[in-house]
Amino acid sequence: MRFKNFLFATIILASTAVALNAQSALKRGNAMVAQQNYKAAIEEYNKVSSRDADSYARAIYNIGVCHYELWQGDEALKFYKRAVELKHGNYPRASYALGVVLEEKGQLAEAKQAYEQAGTNFAPAIFRLGVFEARSGEIRKAADLFRDAALRKGEHVPASQNNLGVMLARLGFLKEAEKSFIVALKESDNRLDEAVHNLKLCRSLMLSTRLGNSENFRLMKTD
Repeated sequence: MRFKNFLFATIILASTAVALNAQSALKRGNAMVAQQNYKAAIEEYNKVSSRDADSYARAIYNIGVCHYELWQGDEALKFYKRAVELKHGNYPRASYALGVVLEEKGQLAEAKQAYEQAGTNFAPAIFRLGVFEARSGEIRKAADLFRDAALRKGEHVPASQNNLGVMLARLGFLKEAEKSFIVALKESDNRLDEAVHNLKLCRSLMLSTRLGNSENFRLMKTD
């Protein structure tokens, strides 16, 4: 019994050491990323042991980010896919990043699948799915997605509000569109040029006695 207890304690100590080493490597890697020293960051992330499953998945994802920042799209793709696999498909941030690279490579169907895999609670992916629906002419679906994304906190909110306004305008709801453009400007501290243009156009159409061209509204493709 004593020997069994000793083994159990040894396993705990070893696991704790692995976890601490993983956290240290991640911390050093993150520091390198902050300095834009991506090659050094990759070296640090590679020190994370696969025995610490969660930290290892994070390290693999972070290596993908480093390759992406180094304009090495194919390598980034490989590591994002691996990170998603390590988390059994439940790694929203990695799935989203995978979708971005696939979209940039023109693999749109695969990109959409990756955004969908990111789940219904990851706002940047919801935003991107909204763009897909808007491109396909599914205006109501796009509006619902942009509205959903806009309700979730993050840097994507101004673009989501702007795009929601565009969809509402295309559906003929100019008053509601105006409100979305105003919110987009407020959330961006009046720095979103698309929202400035769209609000001006929206108000012009509201004052007009004839229906204007809603295609002149500017949809944002990235959050």
